[in-house]
Amino acid sequence: MKKSVLCVATCALLFASCALAAAQQRPQKVPKIGFLIASSAASQAPRLEAFKKGLRELGYVEGRDIVIEIRSGEGKSEQLPIAAADLVKQQVKVIVSGGPTSTRAAKQATTTIPIVMTLEGDPVGDGHVTSLARPGGNITGLSNQSTELSGKRLELLKEIIPKLSRVAVFHSDAASRSAPLSNEIDAAASVLRIRLQKFELRGPNDIEPAFQAATRERAGAILAQAAAVLLSQRSQVTELAIKNRLPAIFGREEFIQVGGLAVYAASTADLSRRAAIYVDKILKGANPAELPVEQPTKFEFVINLKTAKQIGLTIPPNVLARADKVIK
Repeated sequence: MKKSVLCVATCALLFASCALAAAQQRPQKVPKIGFLIASSAASQAPRLEAFKKGLRELGYVEGRDIVIEIRSGEGKSEQLPIAAADLVKQQVKVIVSGGPTSTRAAKQATTTIPIVMTLEGDPVGDGHVTSLARPGGNITGLSNQSTELSGKRLELLKEIIPKLSRVAVFHSDAASRSAPLSNEIDAAASVLRIRLQKFELRGPNDIEPAFQAATRERAGAILAQAAAVLLSQRSQVTELAIKNRLPAIFGREEFIQVGGLAVYAASTADLSRRAAIYVDKILKGANPAELPVEQPTKFEFVINLKTAKQIGLTIPPNVLARADKVIK
């Protein structure tokens, strides 16, 4: 009897050991993280790397602990919803959105998968969250305060060109619907006594005609809002600004890399890196509805003196002294 019991116990132990070994050998399902951007993946390589760096700092190894699925609208608004829907189909655990249009597309694609914003100018005004303190839905993340910074960019243009009286504002259809953004620029223009000429850009074909119209209407400078079409065509945009000898200030640091005159913006690299913290919290069970939206902590004012020289513009010394970086 004792031998029989011992035999059964031994068999049970062996079975449990085999089951445990099999469970250990069975590959665990690695969570997928979606990264949705409106422009091309190549144009956003620095931001993607900053995001991955943030994950590495938290101990994640790509391919072992997570898989990153990148989807892009390639600068075409009609492609972005398709890209967002594909991420949902891939059953990603979190979607990191690269900007307002990406957030909107992700929001339309899912109400259950958590969405982490990285460059949202006005999350409350755009209807993505109920409040910054308590988002209340499946969206949270970081604001780049682009709405609040628009007035500051206009001020900087005025300091760069003291006699400036007319500014052409290039914006997207999304920006045109943002009352806070429009109010911020209008208020700054009123104080600075600057007349604004607003041009809505729906696609790449609208860029050159906008420059032609701005030149024809004697604009003294360009204020370019954050728009996917401008970002995806930033080389063309900066080339046309130089060709037409129009000083231009931008809200994304990528423009400086291709000859933009000036940029004043929250650091996109820092915001992208911090987005990894949200992803980590969500993967560990945090509810996005209860994760407060954070504001930027790093800002950058960059001036390209090479471009200034090309268009025959002298930057006042006091403005150069305020710049975080000057490209010579």
